[in-house]
Amino acid sequence: MRHTSRSNISFPEAGNPLSAADLRPSREPPWKAWAFTGGRQARPMADMQLPVDNHKRPKSAARQAPVGCAACANRRPGWFCSLGNAVLADLELATSTISLPAQASLFTQGEEARCLYLICGGYLKLTAGRPQDRQMIVRVAGPGSVLGLYAVLAHGVYEVSAESLTPAQLRPVERERFLNFLRSHKEAQMRAVQCICQEYRFALQDACRISLAETVAGRLGRLLLELAHQIGEHLDGGEFRFPLLLTHEEMASMACTTRETVTRTLGQFRKDGWIRIEDSLITLVDPQRLQLLN
Repeated sequence: MRHTSRSNISFPEAGNPLSAADLRPSREPPWKAWAFTGGRQARPMADMQLPVDNHKRPKSAARQAPVGCAACANRRPGWFCSLGNAVLADLELATSTISLPAQASLFTQGEEARCLYLICGGYLKLTAGRPQDRQMIVRVAGPGSVLGLYAVLAHGVYEVSAESLTPAQLRPVERERFLNFLRSHKEAQMRAVQCICQEYRFALQDACRISLAETVAGRLGRLLLELAHQIGEHLDGGEFRFPLLLTHEEMASMACTTRETVTRTLGQFRKDGWIRIEDSLITLVDPQRLQLLN
């Protein structure tokens, strides 16, 4: 089979999701499921599954098939998917739907940002640094989040790398289509500003967790609270619950400690009754206690 280079592949026509009948065998690397050019016709590549390291990563929640944006149960306030229905319909027309297997690369730090991605379902981790050197997990992004917004608006490169933690469904929007969409809708312009402000807040929380928390328990407690607010749900009684997607080693890198210390500290949190872990879900039973840790 003749190889097709990255510069000769395009996203499917806006509004048309990929189907199994569209897929063709490919010898391209399995983590590169697509790329695109200025063309409008799709040449989708095989949606190949990558092996999952089950003994290291907690079992993830079952994925949801993407549905129409207005009817989607994953719409989150403050993101583009919570725009008014009329504006959201125009955005949906400018996008396509794609699926990403678990542990697959979406884009790499330093690549030209030719599109942004709206997450419809699933979770991805954002990292900074090169794989051959040290890497830092910046945050975990879930349904409703938008990836690559600043890079697209700045006509620059992706500042982080994105890799799926679970099977994920996304809506890519080519840069020029997105800019035309913003020019046509003032509501979308304000939402873009709000999304960039949220990214700033996430970066500030990350810096404060690393620099201001004096103990490992304090840093790990703040990390759990951040994950709860970013990808979790608020339960009755003040509790928070979110999927346990990161390994202890990955949590250790975000808390500037070791895997053994994370395991021991989480065990102490459970013993004290501050958290509960079951069925790959973590519940913050006493968020106030975690907030008070230094």
